[in-house]
Formats: sequence, structure tokens, C-alpha cells
Amino acid sequence: MKTHNYYIIYKPFQVLSQFSREGDKKTLADFFKVEKDVYPVGRLDYDSEGLLILTNDKQLNHRLLHPMFKHQKEYWVQVDGAITVDAMKQLQKGVLINVEGKQYQTKPATVSLLSSPKVCERNPPIRFRKDIPTSWISITITEGKNRQVRKMTAAVGFPTLRLIRNKIENISADDIKPGEIIAFSKAAIYKKLFNE
Repeated sequence: MKTHNYYIIYKPFQVLSQFSREGDKKTLADFFKVEKDVYPVGRLDYDSEGLLILTNDKQLNHRLLHPMFKHQKEYWVQVDGAITVDAMKQLQKGVLINVEGKQYQTKPATVSLLSSPKVCERNPPIRFRKDIPTSWISITITEGKNRQVRKMTAAVGFPTLRLIRNKIENISADDIKPGEIIAFSKAAIYKKLFNE
């Protein structure tokens, strides 16, 4: 019988969410050694960082990626400027973004202001500008269009400077740093994700 493997990792900034090479960009293979049939569930953009689940369990993959299951993903987002209450309300209701050349209304999201969240230093750091403030917000969504969170914050006038996926359902990146990996048993990861 096939053995299933389960890991959570913190994908560093400027790393592709794949093990195969693509030009000279860093990939997961530069940081993580796992079984050959283990792959990421979903992806994070090259310029995003944070939580990814790796597994060879097709059932888990299906439950986390199929839109009908609507699982929650929380992102910590550093935006350019002091974000307004109005902009946060717009994000909560849903905004129009461009997806594959068509207008798309995002589903309602949970949005809150974060005051100085504990985040790892990013290498390289975001560009610091003395006269322009930045804000951190938490956005929780149940869908995953391409570059969705970045498009959402841009739509309300606050471009994303740094994007960290902090949670997938009840699994969080709190105790894990960029480039780190934690192995889970099947029972433990299903309990964390689905309370099973």
C-alpha cells in the first residue's frame, strides 16, 4: 500500500513553488528534500512567501484545491500607504479584478488591520521610503485566483509590497521560518485542516 507523506513548509521569497528548474530561479528543491512523488498543494507566487503544504495524497490535494470545499487561507499583506477603513470595507465586500482578461468579482473576505505583526526579515527587504507609510492587513479568502490578493489591494488603491500566507485552515506559519519544513502524520494533518 502506498505511503502518504505530509509536510508544511515556509516558502521563502523569490522561490518558485515547484521542484523542477526554470532558468536560474531558485526552486523548492534548493531548500527542501522530500520524496520524489511529493508536490506542493496549490502554489504561492515567486514574489510571495509563507505556508505551503507538500504531499503525495491525491485526496488531500483535491479537498484543498477544489473550489466547492471553500477552505480558508489567511494572508498577511504589507501595503503601500496607510490603508483606510473604506478600502478595507471594499476588500471585505469583494472587488472587481481582472482574471484572464475578464472582470471578476471577488467573494467576500475577512479583513483586519494588523499592528506590527511578528514577521521574519525578508531578504532582500522591501524598499523603505521615509515619507510614505506602509500598513499590514490580514486578508482571509476562500478562493485562489492568480495573484488575487495583490490584485485586490491594487483595486482599492493600496498596492501590495509584501505578501505572506500565514494560514491554511487551522495550520499556521507561526512556528516556522523561511526554508523550514515540518513533517505531519496523516491523522495530525487531517485533524488540523478538517477537524477529522
